[in-house]
Formats: sequence, structure tokens, C-alpha cells
Amino acid sequence: MGKGFSVDTDCLLEIREVSKFFPGTRALNRVRLEVKRGEIHALCGENGAGKSTLMNIIGGVYRPSEGTIYFDGKEIAPQNPREAQDLGIGFVHQELSLCPHLTAAENIFMGRLPRKGDLIDFKQLYSRADDILSQFNAGFSSRALVSTLTVSERQLVEIGKSISLNCKLLILDEPTSSLTDKETAKLFDVVRLMSSRGVSILYISHRMVEIFQLCHRVTVFKDGGYISTMNTNEVTDNDVIRAMVGRELSIFFPPKSDCVEEAVEILRVDRLSGKKFHGISFTLRKGEILGFSGLVGAGRSEIMRGLCGIDPISEGNVWLKGAKKKFRTYRDAVNSGICYLTEDRKQSGIFPVLSIKDNMVSANLRGVSRGIWLDSALCAGMVNTYIKQLKIKAPGIDYPITSLSGGNQQKCLVGKWLSVKPSVIIMDEPTRGIDVGTKAEIHNLLRDLASSGVGVIIVSSELPEIIGLSDRIAVIYEGTLMGILSSDRATEENVMTLAAGKPLEGAAA
Repeated sequence: MGKGFSVDTDCLLEIREVSKFFPGTRALNRVRLEVKRGEIHALCGENGAGKSTLMNIIGGVYRPSEGTIYFDGKEIAPQNPREAQDLGIGFVHQELSLCPHLTAAENIFMGRLPRKGDLIDFKQLYSRADDILSQFNAGFSSRALVSTLTVSERQLVEIGKSISLNCKLLILDEPTSSLTDKETAKLFDVVRLMSSRGVSILYISHRMVEIFQLCHRVTVFKDGGYISTMNTNEVTDNDVIRAMVGRELSIFFPPKSDCVEEAVEILRVDRLSGKKFHGISFTLRKGEILGFSGLVGAGRSEIMRGLCGIDPISEGNVWLKGAKKKFRTYRDAVNSGICYLTEDRKQSGIFPVLSIKDNMVSANLRGVSRGIWLDSALCAGMVNTYIKQLKIKAPGIDYPITSLSGGNQQKCLVGKWLSVKPSVIIMDEPTRGIDVGTKAEIHNLLRDLASSGVGVIIVSSELPEIIGLSDRIAVIYEGTLMGILSSDRATEENVMTLAAGKPLEGAAA
């Protein structure tokens, strides 16, 4: 420690002028961060702001290129994640790293299973694990296989693992991205309980509502640099967003369409029924964005998958631009001009082992081929066209798509499907896990597509997004269509009334 330098004893974690260099890239530029003991501290920034890089430095995955880290009053430099854990630093990643074929208890005490002689002492293992889980009212036994648990229950196992290591600082990376509202509320209770017991929480999230509900302070990064730290009780979400992206919240949703052609139906669906939905009827008009809302599990995604021929339907009819269609497979739908962008980008959207170029041409191989051979010039031309049009930030088209941020991966998927010149594009959770700046870009892109004559349907669990972007909103409850709200009636109260299964006068298709 330098002469005359002191560490704030009220702070558990202090980041001092930390930088990180990768070949050709400065991911962090002399950033700072202070997390107090028992504090719930949010870290915000657009994709690429440096949040994950810093977390990986704190967690021992990376070494800083310069700068100093103080933890619990001492200078630290963890060489690997185990060293970070031994210091009292827990990290629950967005992509959970559990062994699904093992029990919750075995995951919690992985590598530290209690033994009686040469054998595992399972009685002690389950007892200790149950004690940990009971602190959070987990509601499941530590003997349960992880593969049988919900996402929120798996998160509690990850948190339990950190608690078993006497965690002093817990890092949560986008912890609610796959949770229902009820599961999110339970997680918040757990986080507040840990905070009350003196554990510090570093909470990484793009969701402003959560940050202001849960966190005491918020630090903002932009382009690898530190911008500011604010007390959440002294600022608004617009202040945080302005620090992140330099723009006002009011422009995040483009103006509603003034050119919807009421008489021109791009798509008509009549009494569509499937395994988890029944009797769904609606129209999509030229120039509009039609939103689908409802609670998680209501059947919104299943309706879209049935419409596109991904999942089987038991009855119902579809007309596209006045022509009756029957889709036996998703390829039938694509060939007719209907494209579906899945809500699960990582699992069923991108090809993670392929390049940006290969991902973007995969839906339209005929368009970039000469005979039976792919033409590299045609491939590059098409991909570069959409990279420019969609403002995709990419180091080069031959880089793996996993090298891009979540927002840029989503734009690549949009470009992939635009290449087939669709009549209708359906986007399921279009901005999940994407920073607020890129959200605004995608919102404007969808409005531009609708204005150009492409039919746009969005499915979203975020009420501000569904209300701010849609010209009309169809609300689903337990597989049924409760009603369709016009823009002037699309309030949060009205949407949630229908989503709860309660009729609303005037909410007709």
C-alpha cells in the first residue's frame, strides 16, 4: 500500500484505476468502483461497456493489466476463481454452471463433500445443504436433482454454494433474465436477506425497475470507462440511462404509426388451436406492430410456434395476404414469407460454433449460391449489406458470432431473416438481455420494418416495451385471447387486468 494511502474501512470492495487490455482492444480504462459492506450495488452499462470484464477480474478469471483491487481492507490479486472463492467472493453467472445430474446438495458442496473415512457422509451433506437452503425458504429438498429444478431454484443452489463458502461479496449477473415475476420477487427477498446479514451484493442488470426496487447505489460504465455512481433514492431511471447512453428515455420508443392501412390485412388467423392454446383469432394490418402480452406461461410463444408450423396445430386457418395457407413445417412458413425469431437466442437462435457470415446466410443459402456451391462474394455482399443497414458492431464477418454482444447477435438474426424478404416477421422477446441503447435501436428498426410494409408481431414480457412499441396489443390468458387493446387503451392496468383473466369492456378483436 502506497505511502499516505488509506482504504475506506466501510467498503468491502474497492477497485482503483483498473484497466484491461486484450489484443487490439482496451476493454477497461482506469475504472473505479466501491461496494460498501452489506450494500446492494448495481453495475450498469451498455453491452461492451466492460461490466463482464471487470467481474471476471474480481472473480479471478482475468488478471488486470493495471490498477489495484482491495477486498476487506487488503490488496488482492486472485489468480483463479478458486482463489476468489477462498477470499469470500461468490459469482452467479447468467448462464448457470451446475451439474444437472447431481443433487442440489452435491452441487452446493462440489469438491468439498463431507466424508466419513473414505466414503461420502451423505447424511451430513444433506443436513448441511438443507440448513443453507432453509435460510431462503427454498421450498425444495437438497436431495433433488438439479435437472428437476426451475431456473429460479437453480439460482438458489448457486447462491447456496456461495453461502457455503462464507461469501462476503455475491456477484449476480442478469439474475432475472429467465425468471417470472413471482420468482423475481422471491429472489429479491433472498438478496435483501443476505444484505441484512452483512453480505454485499454486486447486481448487474439492464432492468431499471429492478435496480430502483432493490439497489442502494448504481455505478455506470460506458465504453470501458467509469462514468458515475449515484444513490438510487436521489435520481431517476432517466438519469441512469442518460449516463449510460447519452440519450433521453423519451426517444427509446419511436412514434406510433400514422399510416396503418386498416383495410389491408397482411395476416389473418382464425380459431387457431394447439396443445397449449385454443380459438386464437386476430389480424395483422399493413403498417402496424401487433404486440402479444400475458403472464409467463400464458401460451404466447406457443401460439407463434403453432402459427409458423414449428409446433403442430389441431385446428384453425391462416391467411397470408389473402391466400389461405397450411404450414406443415417451419420451412413451409419461411417459404411463404413468415419468419420467427425465437425468445431463446443462445439455445435455438444462433449457431454458436459458426461465424457471423455463416449465421447470417443460413436462412437464404439459395440467394448466395451459384449452382450447388456457396459464392463467397455473394455471401460477403449480403452480410455486409445487413451489417451496415442494421448498424451491427462486428470486428469482421468471419469472426464467431459468439464474439458479439447479445444485442449485436440479435441484429444478426434480424439480418438473417430479412434476407429472405419476409412478409411477416415475429420477434419473441426481441430485447431480452440487451442494453437500453441497443433496445432503442431494435425498437426503431421494428418500426421502420412496419412502415416499409413488413408485418411485425412482437411477444414481450416487458410492459413498457409492449405498450411503448405496439399499435395494438393482444393479451393472452391461459391459452385464450382475452382481448385486443387499441393504442389509446393500452395502459399497464388494462393489460394486467386482461392478463389476469378478467374481462375488460371494449377489449375486442
